[in-house]
Amino acid sequence: MLPDKNSQPAREPAPAPEIDPISPEDASVIMERALEPYTADGWQVLSKSAYDAHLTRGMRNLDVRVDLLGQVETNETGLTPLQDSGRLTAWVLLLASLLLVLTVASVLGII
Repeated sequence: MLPDKNSQPAREPAPAPEIDPISPEDASVIMERALEPYTADGWQVLSKSAYDAHLTRGMRNLDVRVDLLGQVETNETGLTPLQDSGRLTAWVLLLASLLLVLTVASVLGII
């Protein structure tokens, strides 16, 4: 098929700009700066890598992520069911051991 006199050749779309991801070392520096206010505020770091960290405080969890462009994202959520059941188990074991110690002390005549 012959082209029309007024038709223009189809232009190819411009290639997307290359994304230059940050290095793990740069991400680690950004992560340290992002975590400083949280750790100063009493958050405990559960796990941390160059690109993400998981923190907890009281009944809340906080996920902090550094994307490949160096932007920091945070997501705060409640406790997971596994964390809730773990805390309940710890309390039950603590109270059971306290009762066991009181029983043994009573039997031995210490109390």
